[in-house]
Amino acid sequence: MKLVGNPVSRGIVIGRVMRYEPFCPQIRETPIPAGDVPKALARYEEARRRAQAELDVLEARLRNTDTDKAKIIAAHRDILLDPAMDQEIRELVSGLKLSPDAAADRVYGAYADILAKSKNELMRERASDLLDVRARLLRCWAGAPERTLSALPGPVIVAADDLYPSDTAALDRTHVKGLITQVGGATSHTAIIARSYGIPAVLGVAGAMKELADGQTVILDAVEGVVVTEPSAEEIAAYRAGAEQAAARLQAEKICLDTEPVTLDGARLEIRLNVAAATGHELSGAAYADGCGLFRTEFLYLNGDHLPGEEEQVEAYRKVLESFGTKPVVLRTMDIGGDKQLPALDLPRESNPFLGVRGLRLSLERMDLFRTQVRAALRASAYGNLKIMMPMVGGLDEVRAARTVFDEEGSALDAAGIPWDHGFALGIMVEVPSIALIADIAVREVDFISVGTNDLTQYLCAADRMNSAVRQYYQEYHPAVFRLLAHLAEVCRRAGKDISVCGELGGDPLAIPALAGMGICRLSMGAASLAGAKRVVRAMRLSEARALAAEVLQLGTHGEIRARLQAFAQEKGII
Repeated sequence: MKLVGNPVSRGIVIGRVMRYEPFCPQIRETPIPAGDVPKALARYEEARRRAQAELDVLEARLRNTDTDKAKIIAAHRDILLDPAMDQEIRELVSGLKLSPDAAADRVYGAYADILAKSKNELMRERASDLLDVRARLLRCWAGAPERTLSALPGPVIVAADDLYPSDTAALDRTHVKGLITQVGGATSHTAIIARSYGIPAVLGVAGAMKELADGQTVILDAVEGVVVTEPSAEEIAAYRAGAEQAAARLQAEKICLDTEPVTLDGARLEIRLNVAAATGHELSGAAYADGCGLFRTEFLYLNGDHLPGEEEQVEAYRKVLESFGTKPVVLRTMDIGGDKQLPALDLPRESNPFLGVRGLRLSLERMDLFRTQVRAALRASAYGNLKIMMPMVGGLDEVRAARTVFDEEGSALDAAGIPWDHGFALGIMVEVPSIALIADIAVREVDFISVGTNDLTQYLCAADRMNSAVRQYYQEYHPAVFRLLAHLAEVCRRAGKDISVCGELGGDPLAIPALAGMGICRLSMGAASLAGAKRVVRAMRLSEARALAAEVLQLGTHGEIRARLQAFAQEKGII
């Protein structure tokens, strides 16, 4: 049998399954006697102290070895000690006479449900953090011992419904050879950890925990996204050969990480880094990139129960700019909208948030937030090579209104004697078809454009990229996507303006040659894709890429384009 999922960290491994099933609390919502409330609350407080002590120990252990993961555990402690949730739990116990474990289950679950329904990846990760802390608190309430993946007896492929951040924080990298989960996608915490550790992983495998048993031998193909549950001897032999080839490709990619992305005929492409949360691990990729092509500033707004002030933003932006030195950093203004329910920002719920008040639309409606961010970004420009771009732009009215804000805030900084880079570049993300179709006019009023292919594709295909029911209609290789990209490249060439791609397509080994052939030679991607992208560039000639692009633009279906891109990659030994 073959189970299918989402390959988020490439590789092929054959091994035995270890089912990981964390503590599952038994919650009963039967009322407790009024006289037992003080005793119940005291037991709740003790469970909370035990949970805090565990987090303290785990953070201390990670502080000297992995500061980024230590910060995750510190954030879990903040959630555990959150006064608002603590008060709600106590009120349910005192008012409704709920047992504290039932009250905690209800309160944490309610907050997690709100976040889990968000179409924003970062917000869904916050839901995982809440559930992680809830599980720890309820286990401490029950007095059950902690079970972790920190010390395993031998090599295993871990299968789980999901892995919480605290599960992966102390992961035994020596013995975990692969990861399979029933939920999760390419941007989940588990995916990020798997890629950073180089562990093959297939997530979102429906029915995995039903079909997989402890000790069962499986083939985990994290190249195609397949788990073979009852492999024959012939399949094992074939996949072992495939595993060796995959390992060789990954090793070849790693060798390319510290090389220049120059084609065989001498064309130099720019490979830039996408930055999502400005952690130390993320910023370590700056040494191997030509700059930051997308700095997602909304992490500041998704992090905590307050809106970031000007000084907090300046420091965050300065940190990123200084990490890249003289290399360009493209800061994207807050891409927040109705699909993101922020603790500190009261946003209206929308029936179709991807078409609602988000990105620059929200910025122009909430001028207080926008002006604060603009001032912070301009002030930070004094510390590096800053470029600023605005997301979700539909027309020139929005661009002009935003430019007025930049002009006014820049003049205010001058009046106050505060230094900033008067020559900074202002650009837009092209992800809404309306602005793409008037790009020849738009480029006259901006310094550069960067194409967000994820949203552009979903708008062109009229398919919500987060809705699995219409996944077949969300086609990243749709002919309309490539034709529009070619149009944008030509418009920018004629106008002498820079164009880049910072969506998923920018780091796609199959798409890179076609993009380069169209004239899009600035690509931005996650750190895990840098080495692979450089390897692709170094394996091809730009003249061949141009011929490939011309062929692709004449094809009529997603499948035809994918097949042609795959054939080219195979010819060049890229895959």
